[in-house]
Order: sequence, then structure tokens, then C-alpha cells
Amino acid sequence: MAQIITRRQFLTTVAGLAATGAMLGGYAFAIEPYRLYFPRYRLTPANWPAGLKLKIAAIADLHTCHPWMTAQRVRSIVHSVNAQKPDIVVLLGDFIATHRFVSEAEDKAAWTAALAELEAPLGVHAVQGNHDWWESKEVQRKLAGPTPVARALEAVGIPVYENKAVRIEKDGKAFWLAGLGDQWAFYRSRDLEKRWRSFGYEGVDDLEGTLAQVTDDAPVIMMAHEPDVFDRMPRRVSLTMSGHTHGGQVQFMGIAPVVPSRFGRRYVYGHVQEAERDLIVSGGLGCSGLPIRFGRPPEVPIIELG
Repeated sequence: MAQIITRRQFLTTVAGLAATGAMLGGYAFAIEPYRLYFPRYRLTPANWPAGLKLKIAAIADLHTCHPWMTAQRVRSIVHSVNAQKPDIVVLLGDFIATHRFVSEAEDKAAWTAALAELEAPLGVHAVQGNHDWWESKEVQRKLAGPTPVARALEAVGIPVYENKAVRIEKDGKAFWLAGLGDQWAFYRSRDLEKRWRSFGYEGVDDLEGTLAQVTDDAPVIMMAHEPDVFDRMPRRVSLTMSGHTHGGQVQFMGIAPVVPSRFGRRYVYGHVQEAERDLIVSGGLGCSGLPIRFGRPPEVPIIELG
């Protein structure tokens, strides 16, 4: 026989659900976005030379702005990253927040000065993300850079890679660090193939031209803001590192309901291996859309190769 729920029981249940929802919402808004996590990945990719050990810190999706990601908070993250003692630091794009929940933009001179305090013997290297291109109406009108973000980073000595590869040596062994131009740089696309790849956006990416700069058989590490390019990444590239997805930013039962990728959750987060190729996607640090995180705290992956 079914039990009849009294009005008091019903109201108590509703109140309990509302309180739970409020607590979870408060956590997603005020607590989780301010945690900092250092997930570690240890791998030896295909074609990686014996004896070459490399420790990479990957900073992605800062989305600087007030009040969520100020220069002061960036500096705190930088100090935590320095404590990890990486050999090299890569900045994987989206330094700017362009969502509506921003009280004011953070001064570029302030947050780039904080990033300039990063310490790594093999340097700090950057690519841009879609929000860095979207920030400037003039850049969008001209369909050409340089962007204000690129200028600000280079002003403090941080090189910005746009379809560029450089050869780096560590302990007498060489590798190539490559940076792909952003795949979602412009709001509209004049190229049907690029439109299909990038949800109607037009990119400045040139994968073939970037890899054509590699002149020997040393391994290649690729920085690419959006991970979708991994679907066509050749085996010549030992490791691809991306951001952009925020690991879903909000997850329920381990599932991200929204992923900004034409592949859905295929490249949403973490270490992905396909056809002897390796991809690591960072969950990032800042927020996009809504200033909340749930089930995916801010992070800086530490990648140890060899």
C-alpha cells in the first residue's frame, strides 16, 4: 500500500533540496574556482629519445579579469608553479575573459608582469586562444593580428608562437617546441573546410606550415589551444598539449554536459592516446560563460616526459 506524503513532509523535502542546491551552488561559485591542483602525467611518447627527461608545467585558460582572476591571483599561481621547478613552462592561451560576468578587464601590464616571474631554465613559451583574438574589435574587423594580448606578452619577454617551431636542447639532446595559431581566431569563416572544422569560426592555424620548419628527427611537442586539431595530428608529433575545454568546467557524475568541441567529450580532458599519439588537455584555471566550477577545479598539469 502506497504511503501518503503529508504536506509537512513534502515541504521539508523541498526545503532540503533547495538547501542542498544552494550549498552546491555556493561551492561551485565561491570555493572550487579558487582551489589549485597539480595533476601529474608521466609518459614516454613514441619516438622520444632515451635519456631525455623533461618536466613541463602547462598553464591554460587564465581568463584574467576582475573580480575572478586578478593579477594578484595570477602572481600567486605563478609562485606555486615555480615551486614545482619545471624545466619549461607553456602558456596554452585564453589569457582574457570575454564573458559578461566581468566587472572590469585586468590591466595587461599587471598580469603579464606576474607571468614574467615564471622561472624555468628552458624558458616560458605561449600560444594564444580564441578569447585573445576575440577581445579586439579592430582585429576582428581586419581579420588579422597582432592582438593586444600578443603585444603585451612579448613586451615582457614571453614569445608568442603562431605557426612556429623552435629547436631546444636539454642535456645535449634536442626537441622541437611548436605552437599552432588559434583555430577559432575570427568570428566568421570564409573557408568552408575551416568552417566545418571550427563551428563556423576561422582560424589562423597552419599545421603543415608549422611542421615544415622541423628540420631533423628530434621529437616535436605541439602547443595548440583547441584540442580538435589532434584528430589530424601526424605521428611525427610526440605530444600535443591543449586547453580550451576547461575539462568541461562543470561536471556531474564525471560527465561534462557542455564541451566546446566538434568531437564532444572525445578530447574534453586529461591524457588521450590515439594511434600511438599522445594528447594532454588541461582543465585550465579560469572560467568562461559562468564564473563557476564544479567537479573540475583549477589546475596546472605537470607533465614529465622520458
